[in-house]
Amino acid sequence: MPDQTLTTTADPLIGGLRFAEAPRWHAGWLYFSDIFAHRVLRVDEAGTLETVHQFDDGVRPCGLGFLPDGRLLIVNMARPEILRLDAPGQVAVHADLSHLAVGGLNDMVVDDRGRAYTGSMGTHDPAAPRPVDADGRVILVDPDGSARVVATEVDDPNGPVLLPDGTYVVASFPSAQLIGFDRAADGTLTNRRVWAELAPGSADGIAADGAGAIWTASPLQGVVRRVLEGGEITDVVTISDDVTAKLPLACALGGHDGRTLFVLCLLGGVEAIAAGTTGSVVETVRVTVPVR
Repeated sequence: MPDQTLTTTADPLIGGLRFAEAPRWHAGWLYFSDIFAHRVLRVDEAGTLETVHQFDDGVRPCGLGFLPDGRLLIVNMARPEILRLDAPGQVAVHADLSHLAVGGLNDMVVDDRGRAYTGSMGTHDPAAPRPVDADGRVILVDPDGSARVVATEVDDPNGPVLLPDGTYVVASFPSAQLIGFDRAADGTLTNRRVWAELAPGSADGIAADGAGAIWTASPLQGVVRRVLEGGEITDVVTISDDVTAKLPLACALGGHDGRTLFVLCLLGGVEAIAAGTTGSVVETVRVTVPVR
């Protein structure tokens, strides 16, 4: 096992949120969506919190990413579209994905050329065998807003990352797997494979470090885990001893030296999601291997 040392507990950074998700570290700030509050926020390492954009009730922001010119892309969970923040207070539709999506959209990752990969979650048919008959998919949106499906039969794709070698990896929560793809020059996904099998356990939001390992938020176990390709777990940090009260949902690596793991946690348990009564906090863990 690699020589890894890190803190065994997480430190609080901010609270008072409704449903924090989809964190992305960018230019000295952690950006994330507060879904039930219909807003995108950012926080720095000192805990200074700012509102990036407040939407009306018709938008539920989730996945985030940045174009090469710094404009922010935002997944709308309320309808299948990606929005673009062109300037403070100026929002445009970057891509309408209603003709491609099956079920709602969720998380997203944007590469350095401005190509956005977003997950369409599927119909969640409880009678369908999984993951063989999963109808979730990954949609690639080019910088000009044109879009195409690049992966199908993905079981509730969530928490995508791009590894240092360009590999695209997405979490499948129901099957507790990380699914990997190679990327062709045009962004197409190829060579699908199980990058890591995480059962027993769960995989929600994920974050890649500079060594090509992936941190996974495992809400049903109350931990975040660092996993290598093939499934070896190198580190486990306990976030909650009571997952009915607090669940780690998503994570991102950043900070001044790239060694702060930001963990977004849901308060109130799974039942509170359907009721819309959740709270959220952001906590931090210092790790050894930085983001690239």
